[in-house]
Amino acid sequence: MKLMVDSDLRSLAAQLDREYRAGERAVTLAMRGAQQDLKTRWRKQVTGAGLGRRLANSIRGESYPKGTDSLDAAALVWTNAPKLVGAFETGPVIRSKDGFWLAIPLPAAGLGRFGRKMTPLEWERRHGMPLRFVYRRGKPALLVADDARLTKRTGQARQKKGRRRKDGTLTGAQTVPIFVLVPQVKLRKRLDFKRDVDVVSARLVDRIAANWRD
Repeated sequence: MKLMVDSDLRSLAAQLDREYRAGERAVTLAMRGAQQDLKTRWRKQVTGAGLGRRLANSIRGESYPKGTDSLDAAALVWTNAPKLVGAFETGPVIRSKDGFWLAIPLPAAGLGRFGRKMTPLEWERRHGMPLRFVYRRGKPALLVADDARLTKRTGQARQKKGRRRKDGTLTGAQTVPIFVLVPQVKLRKRLDFKRDVDVVSARLVDRIAANWRD
C-alpha cells in the first residue's frame, strides 16, 4: 500500500477517507475469504475421514457485518452437530449411560430405520426373536439369536422356520452372534479442526494486503 500525501488539507482529508474505505473493504473481503476457506477445509476433513457428506454439510459459515464493509469485520464457522463432530475431534471414551454394557452391532444385526445401527431391543422387536446373553471369560460377552439363519445375499440373521425334530432341534438352525457387549470404547480421533484454523489465520494478513487496492 502506498499513500501519497498532499499539502492541501482538503485533499489530504479526502485521501485519508479513501484509504479508510479501502481498508474497510480489504478487511471485509479478507474475512469473507477466510470464512469460506475454513468452511471448505473443515468439510473436506469430515468427508476425508469417511464421516459422510451429511455431516460435512453441518459445517456452516457466516461473515459480519452483512451488507457493509468494516475494519471490525469478523467471520464465524460452526457445525450444527457439535456433539458428534466434537467426539471425532477429541476421541473420547464412551461408556453406557446406565453403567452396564455398550452393545456393538455385528454385521449379522443389519441396520435399522434410515440406515441407523440398531439397539438390542429394536432388533428383538423387528425380528420377533429373543437375544440370549453369552458370557465369555477373558473375551467380550455376546448377545446371540438362537434358531436363526444367515441370508445368502446380505449375511444378516433371520428367524429359521421349519419343522422341529422329535428332540426339539430345528433343522439347519444356527446360533448367530448379533451384538458384542463391551464396558466402554475409545473413539479414534479423526478430525483436527485447529490445524486448519492455524493455517487460515496465518494467511489473513496476506489476504488483507491483496485486497487493499492502491
